[in-house]
Amino acid sequence: MANRMLGQECFDLKNKAISHLHDFFLNSINSDISAIDLCDEIPTIDYSLLFSENHDERAKSLEHLGKACQEFGFFYLINGVEQSVVEGALKGISDFFELTNQEERSEYLKKNPMDRIRWGLRSHVGENREYLKIVGHPEYHCPSKPASFRGAIGEYFKRMHEVELGLAKAISKILGYEETYIEKEFKLEAGFDVSAMNLYPPSFQSKGSIGVPEHTDPGFFVSLIQDVNGGLQMLTHKGNWVTVNTPRNAIFINLGDHLEILSNGKYKVIYIK
Repeated sequence: MANRMLGQECFDLKNKAISHLHDFFLNSINSDISAIDLCDEIPTIDYSLLFSENHDERAKSLEHLGKACQEFGFFYLINGVEQSVVEGALKGISDFFELTNQEERSEYLKKNPMDRIRWGLRSHVGENREYLKIVGHPEYHCPSKPASFRGAIGEYFKRMHEVELGLAKAISKILGYEETYIEKEFKLEAGFDVSAMNLYPPSFQSKGSIGVPEHTDPGFFVSLIQDVNGGLQMLTHKGNWVTVNTPRNAIFINLGDHLEILSNGKYKVIYIK
C-alpha cells in the first residue's frame, strides 16, 4: 500500500497540497522481473530517535536523516507505526480484494474527478494491477465492506499521519527552518492524504512484466508497505535500478516532488516502478 502525502493530481487543490501518499503492494508475484543486486545500501531511520531526550542521540539521528534525504531520496523507517497496526492494515486490504466480488468493487469506478474512493482494473503491456484509491485525511473515506477493512485502514492512517507530522518537523529543522515550516507550506492538516492499494496478478496472467510503470510521486513523501518481498524497484541517484526488499518491521519512505521543490533541489526524488 502506498500512502501519498500530497495529491494534487487527483483533486482541485489550488489552495491545498496533498501531503502524503500511502502505497500498499499486495500479492505481487512476477517471475518475469529478475532480481537485481542491491548495490546501494538503503539507509534506516529510527523514528523514535528523532525525538530522543538525549541531545547527542537526537542530533546524530537528525544528521542521519538529512544525509538519507540528500544522498539517497529514500529510506526505511522503523519504530514509527506499530507492527500490529501495519499487519492489520495489510490484512484489511487483503480482505477487501478477497471477500468482495468485482461487481461490488466496481461500484467505486471513477465517476468524476472529486471522487474520494476509486477502484480500477488495468491490464496492458505497461501496467497490470487492480487498485483501490481512497482519501484518508483530512476526512476519512473508505468502502463499507468488508467490516474488517474500515477500522484497520483507519488506524493505520491515523498513526501514519502522526509520523508525517513528526517527519515534517524533523526535516524542517534539518533544512534550517522552524519546526512547523513544512507543515504550514504543505498544509498538512488541511491537505489530502491519498492511499493507493495495489493488487498485482501473477506473471502468467499479466500482459507484460510491469505492474506500474516508472514514475515519481507528488507531495511530501510516499510511504509504502507490502505483504511480500520484491516487486518494487527504484532508480538510484547513481543510475542503478535496484529491487527493494523492505524488512518486515520497516516502512519504505520515498521523497515526493514537492519536497524537492521546497528544498530548492537539495533533496532529489527518484523514479520507482
